Amino acid sequence: MSVTPLAAGSARPGPAFRGRLGRDSRSGHYAVPRRYRLHLSPADPDCLRIAVTHSLLGLDAACPVTELPAVPDAPGGGHSALRPLYEASAHRYSGAATAPVLSDDWSGRIVSTHTPDILRDLAKHFGGGRPTLYPCGQEAEIEAVERLCAQHFGGPASTAQRAGDADADDTDRAEALASLLRTLGSLDARLAADPYLLGDRLTAADVELWVALVRLDTVHRWHLDAAAVHRIADHPALWAYARRLAAHPAFGPHLDLDAIARRHHAHCQGLEAAGAAVQILDWAAHAKRSAG
Repeated sequence: MSVTPLAAGSARPGPAFRGRLGRDSRSGHYAVPRRYRLHLSPADPDCLRIAVTHSLLGLDAACPVTELPAVPDAPGGGHSALRPLYEASAHRYSGAATAPVLSDDWSGRIVSTHTPDILRDLAKHFGGGRPTLYPCGQEAEIEAVERLCAQHFGGPASTAQRAGDADADDTDRAEALASLLRTLGSLDARLAADPYLLGDRLTAADVELWVALVRLDTVHRWHLDAAAVHRIADHPALWAYARRLAAHPAFGPHLDLDAIARRHHAHCQGLEAAGAAVQILDWAAHAKRSAG
């Protein structure tokens, strides 16, 4: 088992488990159906990426999912239900027991908490080619989309977050918003030409971008002014794409809008801005569970 400390400033405290699945029966994590289990919280963006991918690949039987509460119930953003797995997997573990987790039911230990590895291993070892989410020759493009989404739509240092940071000065907020709008404009132009981000078929890049757009509209929007939200919404091809994927049976049903709202408001200390009232998409039309 590989356990790697997270970088300073990470949103996920504690070590990241980096075990990988393999096809060789001599491997410690041989890819056997029904051996592994995912532990996912519906409001966490990494968990949402995994849940959508899991559905696209049709893995309900091969790799069951245990759903965790929307709002972590343990210190450091952890889940008490995951504590036994973490303690069994790392001697004297004292960090937060965070999701997502891919666990091994045979050993009762964690295989991985690293989302990109989990996504790729599910697709490679259990996907059966339906669909090919990581096409040969497009790996670098998918990784570039992952980096772009982390930079612009991710955590506290993302441009979307900085564009609505009430503690930042006007210049910093304006520069962050300009950067975000340039990125959205580039994505909009690409999606005006092709149905999916990398061409004519759905790939892992679309899962990344769709979850990022969900986060932009359901989390970051709360801290942006109304004018900024209207400018963000003014990318018709991009938001039509987001709406189309929301209607897909592997995407929209995993949206838990109430869970996203509760998680955000439980931890957010930023000020609500006028943009909170300007919803871009009606996500509830496609979500399994809407607020209330």
